[in-house]
Amino acid sequence: MPQAVNGSGRPRGYDASRRRQRAEASRREVLAQARELLLSQGFGATTVAQIARAAGVSAEFVYKNFGGKPGLVRAIWDQSLLGSGDVPAEQRSDTAQAEATDPHALMEQFGRFVAEISPIGSPVQLLIRDAAASGDDEMAALLGDVDDARYRRMLHNARQVLARGFLRPGLSETDVADVFFASTTAELYESLVLKRGWPPERFGQFIARTLEANLLGT
Repeated sequence: MPQAVNGSGRPRGYDASRRRQRAEASRREVLAQARELLLSQGFGATTVAQIARAAGVSAEFVYKNFGGKPGLVRAIWDQSLLGSGDVPAEQRSDTAQAEATDPHALMEQFGRFVAEISPIGSPVQLLIRDAAASGDDEMAALLGDVDDARYRRMLHNARQVLARGFLRPGLSETDVADVFFASTTAELYESLVLKRGWPPERFGQFIARTLEANLLGT
């Protein structure tokens, strides 16, 4: 029989599981509140104390789990890469590339991924960019990490698509990666969606046409 705790009749494993669930729920709430406050107020104007208060936890909890504001921003960025579907966006992208039979349909799918992820991720990347420009060394390092990781992902996509034989002749993997990289910048989203008011769907269609023109040549 499982050992009870203080005569409560509940096993130790049950209580430990409940604590883990509560802690995970608290971490999710911290990230949700941090995203809202950081994007609405800016990096410099937002404090850990504000985030903790909004999430109903202690500042110590935030520091213990995320290591302060830079750690929170990194966690929010990582979360944004998952997209809005049940399956992580990168996994869905890999599946689409492996299963595609028509290059134009694949470029359309890339456009839809951009339309899904950009409204979630681009504002966070712009937050990182602006905080780095203000002189925050940790955020400058994070911006470099984000750009490096994004390029590695675009290079991965380039190799996948080239291996399928979908693209016009003469393109190297760096040529293709550069097109993907330039087409998915937060600055492009900022210009067309945030400043010009394009809906995400139109933005995604624009990306699909851009990829077709540069990679398929038709």
